[in-house]
Amino acid sequence: MPSLLSINTYNYRRGGSDAVFLEHDAMFAARGWGTASMAMHHPKNQPSEWGKYFVREIEFGHSYGFLQKASMAGKVIYSLEAKRNISKLLDDFSVDVAHAHCIYHHISPSVLVELKSRNIPVVMTAHDLKLACPSYKMVNHLGICERCKGGNFLNTIRHRCVRGSLAVSALVALESSVHRMLGLYKNNLDMIVAPSKFMRDKLIEWGWSGDQIRHIPNYVHVESFDPRYQPGSYFVYFGRLQLDKGVATVIRAASKANVSLQIVGTGPDEDVLKKVAEDLEGQVVFHGYQQGESLRSLVSNSRAVVLASEIYENAPMSVLEGYAMGKPAIGARIGGIPELIKDRETGLLFESGDVDELAACLSYFSALDDRRVEDMGRQCRDFVTTNFCSSIYMTRMLGLYSELGVRV
Repeated sequence: MPSLLSINTYNYRRGGSDAVFLEHDAMFAARGWGTASMAMHHPKNQPSEWGKYFVREIEFGHSYGFLQKASMAGKVIYSLEAKRNISKLLDDFSVDVAHAHCIYHHISPSVLVELKSRNIPVVMTAHDLKLACPSYKMVNHLGICERCKGGNFLNTIRHRCVRGSLAVSALVALESSVHRMLGLYKNNLDMIVAPSKFMRDKLIEWGWSGDQIRHIPNYVHVESFDPRYQPGSYFVYFGRLQLDKGVATVIRAASKANVSLQIVGTGPDEDVLKKVAEDLEGQVVFHGYQQGESLRSLVSNSRAVVLASEIYENAPMSVLEGYAMGKPAIGARIGGIPELIKDRETGLLFESGDVDELAACLSYFSALDDRRVEDMGRQCRDFVTTNFCSSIYMTRMLGLYSELGVRV
């Protein structure tokens, strides 16, 4: 059987992209492929027999001395440590295809150069917009931003696009400039996987060749979710608690529509969002971080899932997971979200950031006959089963690997 090398910064489920990295590796291992992985050392990592090849930890929130900061800056741009470590791994393990996920900053594209030098096909899933935008999101304090489209990354510094920090923004601008000038991604990636059509089209718009991109949607293990079509009385948001996810908009809209809202998750703006809810005196409950059955119970007993992002989302898993549980979605008309929601069939769409329109959607859903909500929930389950199940993902990915010369 062929062998797969998966590369990602974290070897634990820190976010959606990390979950895809781990599950992608597990799916191919279950199929009988030889698999190996490379990541960064981290206290929360899952145990791995490949840990000796992982790079040392870099976390931008930590305190570092001057020499450590200088060394870290070099690694962010081009990590010689990562290049050495992957070289050792490739000496010890024969790889037929490599699949990178999020490697920016902590691992760097130096590993792509090493893989290319050994004629190993390299695929990368674009979980975010980093391949175009230095700061990942195409957003700053001014809102949605595409000022760097022509390649002038000085805009990143001018607007302090990364964490509002001049120093970090300057480093990231330098990183992107060097990578672009040397073609470290464009020249060393054989194919990019875009989980949404929006992501594919946006990368093409920013200068990537369409021939180098394949649209392969994310998936969920539909069979592991028990659907509950009977609608509950409340709406649910589950995900990161940060302002650019539109959580404040959801809270304000729920208050305006006088409906109950359950919020699941943690994040940097949690205290700010709790203050918004407190000031409005609405029917809002914060549940903090939940996983497993407790999370599924909160979602499956809801009336609908709400996703009000105010940034370019790629292909949010919360919509697909909600569908698998038989729950319609109310989503913002931005990024890849509209691709996942069939308006008035599997949910509703509203203009991103529009409190009044979202409130109207919540009121509509609240007043909708339960039998109609159930019917929409069944359409959601059918839609995700037909288009976003793991077997379809595997078939598409095998086709891509075969296209690159791997005998699958």
